[in-house]
Parts: sequence; C-alpha cells; structure tokens
Amino acid sequence: MFTDLLVVILSQINQRYTRKAKPSQTHPDMNDSTCDACVVGGGPAGLAAAVALQRQGLQVTVLERAAPPIDKACGEGLLPDSIRALKELGITLPARAGFNFRGICFLDGRFSAAAAFPDQAAIAVRRTSLHNALIRAAEREGASLRWGVKNVQLSGGSVAVDGRVLKTRWVIGADGQNSQMRHLAGLHLCRVERRRYGFRRHYRIAPWSLYMELYWGVGYQIYVTPVAPDEVCVAVISHDPKVRVDDALAGFPELQHRICSARAVSREMGALSVTRELRRVYCGPLALIGDASGSVDAITGEGMGLSFRQALALAEAVKDGRLRNYQAEHQRLSRRPRLMAALMLAMARHHGFQRRVLKTFSRKPAVLESLLAIHIGDRSFSDLWPRDVLAFGSAFLAG
Repeated sequence: MFTDLLVVILSQINQRYTRKAKPSQTHPDMNDSTCDACVVGGGPAGLAAAVALQRQGLQVTVLERAAPPIDKACGEGLLPDSIRALKELGITLPARAGFNFRGICFLDGRFSAAAAFPDQAAIAVRRTSLHNALIRAAEREGASLRWGVKNVQLSGGSVAVDGRVLKTRWVIGADGQNSQMRHLAGLHLCRVERRRYGFRRHYRIAPWSLYMELYWGVGYQIYVTPVAPDEVCVAVISHDPKVRVDDALAGFPELQHRICSARAVSREMGALSVTRELRRVYCGPLALIGDASGSVDAITGEGMGLSFRQALALAEAVKDGRLRNYQAEHQRLSRRPRLMAALMLAMARHHGFQRRVLKTFSRKPAVLESLLAIHIGDRSFSDLWPRDVLAFGSAFLAG
C-alpha cells in the first residue's frame, strides 16, 4: 500500500473564557457501590468516554484525583475532525469558548506556506474551558463525576478506592501518559516509545493571523494559536527538555519582538509529548483510552481528536460486548495520525530536509492543502493526483 511505502521511506529519512464547573462530588463516599462502567481519569478522554457510554445507555461513574477544571500544557487547537467527533458525542462548544482559525501556516524564517482547511474552520480553546464544557456534557448525560479520588486499584473485574469496592462491569483507564491502570492490567508493553518535551504560555495580544502558525526551528517547533480576540497561546516542542518558550523565541527575532512586547497572562507550563504504541489496549473487562492507550507526538495536533474518536469506538464495542473490536478500531484510528507524525518528525529531525520541504510547499501550496486535508481526514493519500506528487517531487529535487 502507498501508506506503508511512505512509512518505510520516512523511517529511512530518519483563560480568557473559563467558567468554573461545580464538581458532582468532591469527596466521594462510595455509597452507590455499583455502576455499568467506571472510568478512571476525568480528563478530556475520560469525560468523552463517559459521555459516549452514557449515550449507549450505561450508567457511568468517573473517578479523578484532581479538582476541576484540569489544565495541561498543549497547543489548544481543535482541528475540524476533532470538532466533528465532538458533535457525534452531542457536544457543541459555546460560541465564546474559543477562537476560530482558518488553517495552518508553516514558517522557518526564510520560507512560508499556508493552507486553509477544506470545509470548516478549526477552533482554539483554552484547555480549562474545554474541560468545563466536557464536564457539563457528562453531567447532562447523567454520569456520576467524583473528584479528589485517590488510591484507585483494580479488584478482580472492578475497582477499589481505599479498600472499598465499586462493582462494575467495565473499567476504562483514562488516567493519562503515566497510567496506573495500564500497569495494573499488564498492558504497558510497547511497540514504540519516544519522548519529547513541550512548554506553553499565553500572551495578551490580538492575533495577527487567522491561521495557526507553526515555526520550524533547528531541533524545535513553535506553535502560535489564537485563542481569543486578545490572546494567543505559544507552545514549544523539542527533544531537549531545556528548550523553553523564551529560548525558542530567540530563534525567530520578529516573532520574539512581537511576543515579548505583550504581557504574559499564564505561567509557563510543561508536559511530555510521547509517541507510544501499545501492543494491546484491553484486557478482560478493562480498556484504555486517550494517552493511557498510547499517543502520537503533539506535533500533529491530533491528541484531542483521537481521544474523542476512540470514545465513540469504545462505546460501540462495549455495547456489543466485544472489546477486541475496540482494539482493531483503535489501531485503525491511530494509523493516519501516526503516518502524519512520521512525516512531520522526519522534517523535525533533518533540518536540510525540512528546509527543502518548506521551500517546495511555498512553491506548490496546493500540495500542502492536499496534505492538510488528508491530515484532518477529509481526504486519503489515494486521492493525491499523480501529477501533484510528481510536481512536488520535481520541485523538491530542484530545490
């Protein structure tokens, strides 16, 4: 297949708006000791799973150790396929929750290339606002949300909190990159695992572009995303944990001057960006979702959308009582983001290759538009016209 061939080739190339949500129960007493499904982890993936399962007629309890809303360092952009997945979950973000952007613009200081999304805009939304929206959606569907819950363990096919058993038919591990559920279930064996480091900060400044900008530095990338009419999010991803936002901005003087003249309105927050592919994502009545189930590098911007689509697939599999179907669908859903991550990480690793690709995109923007449409699932690689591929290839070689 063309996608398999491309993977081989690539491998060789080697809070402006924040509304506080009311916790359903801050200190759970475990009085209702049974449920159909227990979701361990109340982040976006866990809440999306709760919504999807409730819509299938299951009674869901969510256990989360933190208090809402939960923040995390990320680029805060929801691409069109993420928005479509949210709508399938019955979730529509409030109009004031975020800021629409039209597409993606690649820049490296010499060349720039922009591509618009084919049919609809994306939306950038503060992570806390997104979390609040998902909390409200889960509560509307009737899920029981329990915050401040610690010491969650597996107990046979159920879970136990401080020794008290919550009987359940299904256990969903949605407890993030360092998932305890994954280790307790023996699902921690990986096919692939690589780590990078991300840092994020917000600035009070009016967006100067209706595109999310991706600056390609030597060994790092900077994302600038408009999240409000007077605010942008700046995120940096690198293999070097010492590269922070200010360090990366120094590589782009014009951007640095623009950003540094604005007031920072959030503290710098860091997080791991992990590429992880697990051998299995379920065991008995337990299934993993979101970062607990594996992840693609944050360079794709697909983490949230992938979690939402996994939630829909998981709910279908649970309804049918066949988690092996979820395993197959999980792999299928991950295929395109992993392929696009491989392409972008190849650019990140090899500066000469990166520069030639960006130069070629600037000359052949139609190819970038096609790849962006593939990236968000509106097209497939088979939709690329041979003439487009040949035109890109000849321009690349000429570069």
